[in-house]
Amino acid sequence: MTTDIYQRLENLGITLGEPPAPKGSYLPILTHGNVCYLSGSLPYKDGELLHPGIVGKDIDAETAKLAAAQCVKNSLSVIHHSLGGIDRVKGVVKVVGFVACTAEFTQHPSVVNGASDLLGEVFGESGRHARSAVGVASLPLGSSVEIEMIIAI
Repeated sequence: MTTDIYQRLENLGITLGEPPAPKGSYLPILTHGNVCYLSGSLPYKDGELLHPGIVGKDIDAETAKLAAAQCVKNSLSVIHHSLGGIDRVKGVVKVVGFVACTAEFTQHPSVVNGASDLLGEVFGESGRHARSAVGVASLPLGSSVEIEMIIAI
């Protein structure tokens, strides 16, 4: 699987750079046995928060979907640097997606599909997971999306 997963990343144009530094007093990843809990990831790229704002007001669902995918790329970087390679991932167990949105917005699942779809592209069948997609009034630092994950190693 090692070759396959890194080949998939290359084919998708994903480079696993340094993960964004935590923005608070927490660990980006905590391993307990063969389960790793990843803290919520925001859509940072090159030190800039991508697509901030409220979905349904400041940005649309398709743009927020791109933000969700960027969150996963950041989580993959955390996994790669913390565990010594994403090839250690046996499977994605659960994804929780938070969407900062208006009270009328109801497309949370389609936004969080940006995360789920990318995990499927990277890990194949091992990327299929249980999931929650939740709308909230606001997210840290004005982010439109936050994604947290649980993985098995």
